[in-house]
Amino acid sequence: MKLAGKTAIVTGGGGGIGRAVSLRYAQEGARCVVADVKLSLAEAVAKEIQATGGSALAVSMDVTKQVDIDQTIQAAAKAFGQVDILFNNAGIF
Repeated sequence: MKLAGKTAIVTGGGGGIGRAVSLRYAQEGARCVVADVKLSLAEAVAKEIQATGGSALAVSMDVTKQVDIDQTIQAAAKAFGQVDILFNNAGIF
């Protein structure tokens, strides 16, 4: 497991590329914070990770709002102690 002991935040983690990255990071041993503007999507991915024995936390996060960014970092640190990887997948138009 290449990422054992690491914590990753994946923005836009509820679907598409973000979902795939979250699942792969977890497969490689990372603890994943699945962040998405649609909490239900993030929760579904976190449950997939947990069902395979991985550690995951779902959070609601809008990357255009500083307060959401700050709360996500705080939640990650509280749940897992640190943040090692940030995968900025979410995009805005």
